[in-house]
Amino acid sequence: MTDQTNQTDHDAILIALRRITRAIDIQSKRLVKMSGLTAPQLVVIQALRRDGELSPSAIARAVSLSQATVTSIVERLERAGLVRRRKSDADRRVVLVGLTPEGLTKAESAPELLQAGFIRAFGALEAWEQHMLIASVQRIAELMDAEDIDASPILEVGEIQSER
Repeated sequence: MTDQTNQTDHDAILIALRRITRAIDIQSKRLVKMSGLTAPQLVVIQALRRDGELSPSAIARAVSLSQATVTSIVERLERAGLVRRRKSDADRRVVLVGLTPEGLTKAESAPELLQAGFIRAFGALEAWEQHMLIASVQRIAELMDAEDIDASPILEVGEIQSER
């Protein structure tokens, strides 16, 4: 920070937060443009690619989203022909979700999510620096009265849906 900018410390933090928000927005739009998928849709597809067929509740746990949100995502992906639902052979009460060949192709050709690069870079930091960043960002969330807002680790802009 230079004297020329006459920027206060809180301005610097707010500008950094705005840059983060813009990076998420730009990446979300790029993702939709390139793949036709939102970040949560791609995360679900990637979980199915990695783990094979899963129940909606298992998907929800794997991607840190509510089961209601996952059900809605699965319905949209099924309409798009990217996933299929079927009854489990072991327990007919259980519905399993799996990728179609088109869904697998989408998963393989989709661009990397913003958080994937962040996770790599964050993992390369020393443990003390990771802890410092976590504490700092959590404190910023508290200062903005945002610590009680339910949010998954999927970086996407837009309205956060509350669980009912």
